Amino acid sequence: MYGGAKQILLLAALLTGMLWIASCENDINKIKEISAKESEKPLQQTDSVDVIYSDSAKVKLRLLTPLLIEYDDTAKNAVPYKTTPKGVKVIFFDSLAREAGNIVADSGIQYPRTSIMEFHKNVVATNAQGETFKSDELIWDKNKKIIYSNKPVHLTMANGDIMDGVNFTSDDHLTHPMFKQSTATFSVTETP
Repeated sequence: MYGGAKQILLLAALLTGMLWIASCENDINKIKEISAKESEKPLQQTDSVDVIYSDSAKVKLRLLTPLLIEYDDTAKNAVPYKTTPKGVKVIFFDSLAREAGNIVADSGIQYPRTSIMEFHKNVVATNAQGETFKSDELIWDKNKKIIYSNKPVHLTMANGDIMDGVNFTSDDHLTHPMFKQSTATFSVTETP
């Protein structure tokens, strides 16, 4: 009988230990879950942003957005980025500080490490010649000094001519666009 009581106590201790270990694992899982939620929170959020970028004391561009959110999750080795979910406008300036074009979009994402900025939804870009590019996506690679899109782009030229392409690539001033699989409508005047 004494051996049976010892076995019951041992079994009770074993069950208590298992419950304690299981409860610790639940606590660890909860900590991981809370940590994951915290890491998805923005590092910084700024309202009514108006940033002027310059190089050698010359204004190069101006970025305007009603909301800028910065994310940087170094714990997950994620790439830091900034997003403008409520719209963005970038104004480019020439060497004489005159407006040389702009890009307006419903949202944008900037990757500071790679110097890439993506514009999404209802993107309208205008160059110094008055040509207007419309797409659902434009990607600006500042290091390579190009702007491109992998989605259809509609170009309206200053004289009213129209060009459409399934995608395009251009210099960062949008002065030398190259379209793939393009169609166009050109106005032709006959001279007698």
